Amino acid sequence: MASLDPVLDKDGVRLTVDDAIATVTLTNPAKRNAQSPAMWRTLAEAGRSLPGSVRVVVLRGEGKSFSAGLDRQMFTPEGIEGEKSFVDLARGSDAELDAAIAEFQEGFTWWRQSDIVSIAAVQGHAIGAGFQLALACDLRVVADDVQFAMRETSLGLVPDLTGTHPLVSLVGYARALEICATGRFVLAEEAVNTGLANLAVPLDQLDATVTDLAAALLAAPRDAVIETKALLRGASDRSYEAQRAAERQSQARRLRDRAGLGE
Repeated sequence: MASLDPVLDKDGVRLTVDDAIATVTLTNPAKRNAQSPAMWRTLAEAGRSLPGSVRVVVLRGEGKSFSAGLDRQMFTPEGIEGEKSFVDLARGSDAELDAAIAEFQEGFTWWRQSDIVSIAAVQGHAIGAGFQLALACDLRVVADDVQFAMRETSLGLVPDLTGTHPLVSLVGYARALEICATGRFVLAEEAVNTGLANLAVPLDQLDATVTDLAAALLAAPRDAVIETKALLRGASDRSYEAQRAAERQSQARRLRDRAGLGE
């Protein structure tokens, strides 16, 4: 029997599971869901904690903002209690710094795994790390008050939480460069028009719209969705002929499974 008791609830992240749908909620609205290394580690733990029954993962943020980005205390010499500040990290060796950033990225990498479809429900500010967390998901539904921005370059840094690949894939190199280098806001209409968002709706309709989308995703057989997702994700790396072959191979598997002849 499904339970909505939290599977995980710490460091500003709560994971609940209702049968085939899991919800990951950022739970620090007083700080506009500012992000920290502890949050990133817990996001990674949430991915590892998903039961095998889960097919759709919804990511949302409590309060007026989805996530206003990195907790700026990480830039101060004292940092966040229990964490190395960025100043301390910068003093480490290249290997140590690379390992630290790789660990941070783990909270952003599982959202596109083949056996789930992830949906970010985004309202208000989604800045820097918040923008990249939304980009980590397969799909984005935004409220009409959304404000995306990639502010890392303005701080003398680069986006390093896996957001650059999906951003370029969605909007193209030139627009991605302009968004990152200027740090400007991308609002709801532009987000939909450029492919950053699948849908934009009034704020009071955001939750219901995401619920309807999740239900529509669950209506198709799981294996067919997994095969289709793999086909689409690999399409940009294949030639036209290679994609045709991949389609044939995937369809052969599906037909054999439907006929009860699968391996």
